[in-house]
Amino acid sequence: MTDLYAALVASCDDAIVAKDTDGIVLSWNPAAERLFGWSAAEMAGQSIRRLLPEDRQHEEDEILAMIRSGVKVGQRLTRRRHRDGHLIDVWVSVSPVHNAAGEIVGASKIARDAGSYLRNQVELREAKERFETLANNIAPLCWMANPDGHLFWYSQRWYDYTGTTFAEMDGWGWERVQHPDHLPRVKQRWIEALASGDEWEDIFPLRRHDGAWRWFLSRAKPIRDDQGQIIRWFGTNSDITEQREQAEQIRLLLLEVNHRSKNMLTTIQALLRRSVEGDEEFVRRFQQRIQCMAVNQDILVRREWREVPLAELVQLQLAFAADAAGTVAAEGPDIAINPRAAETIGMALHELATNSLKYGALSAEGGEVDVRWHVEGGTFLLRWSESGGPPVEPPTRKGFGTRLICEVPQRALGGSAAIAYAAQGIVWELAVPLAAVAG
Repeated sequence: MTDLYAALVASCDDAIVAKDTDGIVLSWNPAAERLFGWSAAEMAGQSIRRLLPEDRQHEEDEILAMIRSGVKVGQRLTRRRHRDGHLIDVWVSVSPVHNAAGEIVGASKIARDAGSYLRNQVELREAKERFETLANNIAPLCWMANPDGHLFWYSQRWYDYTGTTFAEMDGWGWERVQHPDHLPRVKQRWIEALASGDEWEDIFPLRRHDGAWRWFLSRAKPIRDDQGQIIRWFGTNSDITEQREQAEQIRLLLLEVNHRSKNMLTTIQALLRRSVEGDEEFVRRFQQRIQCMAVNQDILVRREWREVPLAELVQLQLAFAADAAGTVAAEGPDIAINPRAAETIGMALHELATNSLKYGALSAEGGEVDVRWHVEGGTFLLRWSESGGPPVEPPTRKGFGTRLICEVPQRALGGSAAIAYAAQGIVWELAVPLAAVAG
């Protein structure tokens, strides 16, 4: 058994030192040699104090006093001197050793290198400081939550803005600064995101410390471990009050510009009627085209001059033909097109519908217009085909309407636009690069 204990001490990774009650070294294992640099032969019979720096000699006095009184010295972090003179950080614990009669005859000391632990602590502290510096100085309010949605951390900006404390906000306390009109929706969507694991986004007002409400764009991203399990959520609240106010001002300005421009179009129509007499057909077609421009403008203003869903454009530009004898069917994937493409395609569709009402499928019972679009490779394709209307005859000359549906799209969007006068009804096809129409 003695040999077994000796083998265990010799193979242990921790420095194990036996000393008497005066601090004289009795045994010194290989790990102690590696840690302190002195061999067992150099330390045997020497005072353990040779390891202690001058400013820590009092520690040995305290340790020996406790050992003599039978008290174990719990693990403590201290510094000891290496054989080459440099100081090393170590964890030390010391226990009294009793003989068969129960008398304290020495002490067993266990020491472990604390350098890696302290370096890790420094790195953790620096990482924590960097994170808090970032989180507390970026504009958005930041927070973190457990997988079940319990918020356990907020950045300082959150407390500065809301005037609250962590005790008030811990868990679901954030509900206190939510606007009551929005809280049910916000809470429900947050719960749904927690259940699905999808990223969360919402817009709502938060109460400021002075009682004012400001609008925030809020997002939260699930943070996952290596197995894909959510371990926490990280969220931000970005103040967008000014942006919303600016967007509303822009919207009102666009509405005003739209109103004034439509008034101008009305004035142009009135001037046209007074200036052109005897050609009612010309006046009618001119007014229809102006109305088409007005419809396009309404759509674009409502969409804030951003992309327009093609299905919506088709529906609104052909709405004036809702009471026609023939019918219109439109089908295609969800595609949003840019303002330039919307104006160009809208004018072409309106012109085609106007001609169909007068001469084509929309003028006859049982007549049908089929509008279809799709994307093939990098090409956007739009097709207008008629059937069931009066017999079709090619025009004897190329008028302005033909230029609107063929030449204008080609110049504005590239690609090709062509009309064929088939016996069963006209067919118009547009094929242009997707990049020219994409929103």
